[in-house]
Amino acid sequence: VFSEDLHASLYFVNASLQEVVFASTTGTLVPCPAAGIPPVSLRWYLATGEEIYDVPGIRHVHPNGTLQIFPFPPSSFNNLIHDNTYYCTAENPSGKIRSQDVHIKAGKYFLREPYTVRVEDQKAMRGNVAVFKCIIPSSVEAYITVVSWEKDTVSLVS
Repeated sequence: VFSEDLHASLYFVNASLQEVVFASTTGTLVPCPAAGIPPVSLRWYLATGEEIYDVPGIRHVHPNGTLQIFPFPPSSFNNLIHDNTYYCTAENPSGKIRSQDVHIKAGKYFLREPYTVRVEDQKAMRGNVAVFKCIIPSSVEAYITVVSWEKDTVSLVS
């Protein structure tokens, strides 16, 4: 073991990210989950192995390794950029590591008309139990979680 090897490392900071869904109106920033000593060189690739390149105003890899997808109008949606699988690599004298695949996509519901979440009407006699159901359009239900119920802006259940 060489003494310089004791001070070199390459590791993942947070490798649990597998999917990023973002709004076309906001864009997204996706950090490469790797780091090391000495500092690492970070690069992003498509799942096919093709290194990605900057597309001005559309996609950019920052010097710190963060991948940025810029906001875009729905008419500019491009599968290759806005709904694709990426991965990043980190390299330094210790070696090279590859992140797991991260699917980055503009949520299709963000490209459509606004949606409404509503409560299904129920009838119950006084003193009995009524069960209410939150009706969420199927196009967005995978992305929405009910966190509380309110009546006239007063929280009923958290």
